[in-house]
Amino acid sequence: MKTISKKKLNLTERKTKILDMLAERSGITVAGLADQLRVSVVTIRNDLATLEEEGWVVRGHGGAIPAFHPAILKRMRTAREAKTEIAKAAATLVSDGDTIMIAAGTTTALIPRFLRTKRQVHIVTNNTLLLPYVRTNPQLIVSLVGGSFRPAEESLTGPLTTEAVKRFRVQRAFIGIDGVDAEQGFFANSVESGDFVRQMAANAKETIVLADAAKFQTPGFVHILPFAKADYLITDANLPPSMHTILKEYNVKLQTVEKRRTNK
Repeated sequence: MKTISKKKLNLTERKTKILDMLAERSGITVAGLADQLRVSVVTIRNDLATLEEEGWVVRGHGGAIPAFHPAILKRMRTAREAKTEIAKAAATLVSDGDTIMIAAGTTTALIPRFLRTKRQVHIVTNNTLLLPYVRTNPQLIVSLVGGSFRPAEESLTGPLTTEAVKRFRVQRAFIGIDGVDAEQGFFANSVESGDFVRQMAANAKETIVLADAAKFQTPGFVHILPFAKADYLITDANLPPSMHTILKEYNVKLQTVEKRRTNK
């Protein structure tokens, strides 16, 4: 196993490294982490306690395990600042008393985090990643559609899920994507996800696509929506210039967000 360089890691870097190491070796102990990261056992225990409070790990005797599948863990940490700002912008489109759908995804899952000032919002979703944000907010009413649980996506999927969502009619559907094709539109990485998102869009008055700009550099696997079926796209400022023209052609309202500034 690689040992960490003697350069001292700050807390954020160390927590990221801890998550990487737990994902690679679930049986690694506190002592093993301390040895590899060249810090004290007490420091590692404090870091694990913080990670547990933040929902990243589950602690046990002598160590910890990731709270999520490695695939979803990697996605949650990718473009985290951009995803947070995109979700915050999406939340501003929600009003008191709204009915909304939220599809599976690491960006869409953050929307309820920013609905704390809203009242009586009904959410229909297959996204289990958002549950920590709705548990403590009595103003959010959640209908979790049934189906097969996929740990790698933190979602419920399959024919039962798609059939269940047909019963609902909502004002807005918030969807995530996995890729974009300049001619065909938005793509997902699984057939089941594509079926579910198409049904969501069909049952909503407005469809809002949430995606960090990196998604526009890959075509994805399964076509889910043409550009013309989207009402809004919320993304970050790194959106390729060519996409601005395409979105304007299909009358898709575009909102770009900047990364949150942090004090050093």
